Amino acid sequence: MILAVLSALAEPTRLEAMRLLADGSEHCVCELMRKLGATQSRMSRHMLVLKQAGLVLDRRDAQWVRYRINPDLPLALARLVDAALERPIMVTERAA
Repeated sequence: MILAVLSALAEPTRLEAMRLLADGSEHCVCELMRKLGATQSRMSRHMLVLKQAGLVLDRRDAQWVRYRINPDLPLALARLVDAALERPIMVTERAA
């Protein structure tokens, strides 16, 4: 699992997407692609990698897909993501 997380975070666009999501709110692909200068298909693929690594959750809202950081990341993974982003993320499981 840690290898999948490290691999997902090693790509600059995905790392920047995680930085945007670190505010704790949901962001749609359209917002992420605009801020990161990526096409819709490319951004969707990046978000799929982050989702498969367990880092983000998605929610369909009509024609939009909204993403947020997985609030239930195990503490070790949350710390790893915090270090990669150089800032704390909003997760629920912090005291384990």
